[in-house]
Amino acid sequence: MSKIICYCKNVTEAEITTAIENGAKTLKDIQVQTKACTGNECATLNPSGKCCSRDINALLNSADTSSSCGCSCCE
Repeated sequence: MSKIICYCKNVTEAEITTAIENGAKTLKDIQVQTKACTGNECATLNPSGKCCSRDINALLNSADTSSSCGCSCCE
């Protein structure tokens, strides 16, 4: 079972990763493809009491670094 990232819309890490694999590059792209980060109940539904945007941006940032092979041609 994949970890829930957006508790307001019940969107999982796997769904966000799939959106990234399908071309999502920004938080807005993730919102359009998955509806994550479009709710307004973070304080009550998310156990951390915070918006999921930081978690989504972290996934986006990790995808950026994972696409690099580490050589100078990819930078």
